Amino acid sequence: MIRVRQLRPDDDRTGFSCGQPDLDRFFLRYAGQNQFKHHVGVTWLAVDEEDGGGILGFATVSPSQIEANDLPPEQRKRLPRYPLPVLRLARLGVDPSAQGRGVGLRLLKAVFMLARQMAGDVGCVGVVVDAKAEAIPFYARFGFEALREVIEGELGDRPKPTPMFLPLRLIPALDP
Repeated sequence: MIRVRQLRPDDDRTGFSCGQPDLDRFFLRYAGQNQFKHHVGVTWLAVDEEDGGGILGFATVSPSQIEANDLPPEQRKRLPRYPLPVLRLARLGVDPSAQGRGVGLRLLKAVFMLARQMAGDVGCVGVVVDAKAEAIPFYARFGFEALREVIEGELGDRPKPTPMFLPLRLIPALDP
């Protein structure tokens, strides 16, 4: 059975790899310190409870903001023109051996639930993700739309991600 839960300080992350060096490096080196030391993001794990809690995937989220003018025109109607609170899906990675088992979907459902909770607790108009080219179809399946170009520059040999947005009102009602 696959369960989604928060990263714990004693979780062994050394054996996890999603096959993308940037994501693997972040998960191994920075996810813990970002969550437990700096408090700038929280990482959620998909674990296989039938396999001793082995990590199948992870998603890291943090509160963020977006300018209304950066939203697609139909999304900015009736919204104020100051920075709007959003939940940023900063990273999502799934072990290749677990792909096709719904791990990414389970993690995304958890992110949707967090966005709904954030909306009720402190405000949130939706979820933003900086999608890598190969992940765009995955996010588009759930209604994420590409935003106008808001990220400038590329980092070395890493291609520029595509910022995508899903408004809170379009988040599907999914069970975790």
